[in-house]
Formats: sequence, structure tokens, C-alpha cells
Amino acid sequence: MTIEYAKAHSTPKPWGVVDTRPWFAKTDGIQTIGEIWYERSNSTAAPPSLLLKLLFTNEPLSIQVHPDDAYAQSIGLPNGKTEAWYVLSAAPGSKIALGLKLHLTSQQLRNAIDDGSISDLVAWQAVHTGYTTLVPAGTIHAIGAGLIIAEIQQRSDTTFRLFDHGRGRALNIKRAIAVADAGPAGICVTPVLQTDSRTLLTSNPYFTFERIDLAPGSSWQLAAPGETWLLTISGSAAVDQFDVITGDTIFAEQDCIDVRSGKDGLVGLVAYAGSIVPHMLKRIDKGTAQ
Repeated sequence: MTIEYAKAHSTPKPWGVVDTRPWFAKTDGIQTIGEIWYERSNSTAAPPSLLLKLLFTNEPLSIQVHPDDAYAQSIGLPNGKTEAWYVLSAAPGSKIALGLKLHLTSQQLRNAIDDGSISDLVAWQAVHTGYTTLVPAGTIHAIGAGLIIAEIQQRSDTTFRLFDHGRGRALNIKRAIAVADAGPAGICVTPVLQTDSRTLLTSNPYFTFERIDLAPGSSWQLAAPGETWLLTISGSAAVDQFDVITGDTIFAEQDCIDVRSGKDGLVGLVAYAGSIVPHMLKRIDKGTAQ
């Protein structure tokens, strides 16, 4: 049985931002921070299967692709990388890219990478605050500027770049071609309201991603039968023995989390390993399971 206040640490990126407040305040005001990673506070525990991040973009990221489990294991890695995004903030005109505008052969993809025309072939789409998408392993993708995104993923940092806007970082052409689905992505994610307080964002064999909206001053129990992450995206709460505000994250496993929302309520993202937990959320000041 485990409930921990997750540690957050920043990762500099050339496409990041200087100011990550209110999500993360521990920056030097000089480095451009691209990612905030959340880790278990118990560093001696077994590594979790999922990785929760925040992404901050002041410039477009590389056009990239991640391997699936089979390919990752074939090159000596434990697993691939399927991920999902929830847009926390989007500047006007912000966009992401998922898949290509048309199907390419492996040779055509290689040519497009070599001459840089891959940048014109990715399928960009406008996004807004609250937008959610799944990014399965093998999907060619990119994230544009002006976004703050919460990402849940299989625990892997394996990325194969196809195009990097002249930043001088290495491309991973051979492996990118080997794993990429070089065509339209065909991804459609429609969040489903489960109850007044619980919205299913997306679910797949690796993880389930949900949003919870808790009324001001309400009391709840959140079931965490397996690895579970709770990220506060607005409001505040007392979560077990921890007080949380925007950007704070709780890790739990094989436990039940007591949550008392603050005066403005609590909006959070919950990510957990495996399929949907039917009665994850129970309001205990009214005795209703949700």
C-alpha cells in the first residue's frame, strides 16, 4: 500500500520556456525548460510502468516517432512508447501534427527526410485547451509552439527524430523508417463523461487517462488498485496527508486515496496502468460511487 507526493524535476530543451509557473517554480530564469517529469519520492522502489510529464513549447518540437514494444525489445530496450496528451493551455494558432497527409513508401519517406520535405507532409491540426489525443507507437508526430501539455506514456525516453528545424541534433533515420506508420494517423479520441465528476479521456492496453472535477469542499475516495498518478491542474485539495495545488502530483498503488477538495474545488488528471477502473471515484460525504 503506497501513497506518495511525487517529485518533480525539470529538463532543459531548446524549444522550451523560461517561466513554467504556476506548474513548476524551481527554475533559474535563464534555461529554457521543455519538460517536467514526475517521479516517485521513494527512489528505491521498483520503477513505475508509466511516466507523467508536462511539456512547455516556445518553438516547434522535432518531427519524431516512437517504437512499439516489439521493435524496442529487438534493440535491447524494455518496452516501446505509446503516449497520450491533454492540452492544459494553448496560445491562439497552436497546433499539433499526427501522421502524414498521404501514404508514403519507405523510400519516399527516406527521400522526404533527406530533403526536409517531411516538414510539409505532416498533418497539422489546431488544438485548444482540453484537447486530448492518443499517440500510438509508430505514429509520426510533432508539437507546435505555444502549448502546455500533460503527457502520460509508457516509461521510455526513446525518440527517433525525422526533422529538427535545423537545431543540429542527430536524426535517427534508419530506425525512424523501420518503426513509422508512414501515412494518415486516423486517430479520433472523444472524451466520454462517465459521471458529473469523472471524464474518460482515453484508454488503451497500457494505461487509462481520466479527468476528475470535484465540487468545492467535497470529500472523496479515489481507488488506486494499481499504479496511479493524480495531477492537480486547478484548485486545491487535501490528498491523504498532503496538501496539493496546481502542478502537484500524487502517486499511489494498491491503496485508496482520501481527497478533500478546497474552496475552489479540484480539477485533476488521473492516469493509471491498465484498463478502466469501474468505480474509481466515490463521494463519501454523500455516499455515491462514480
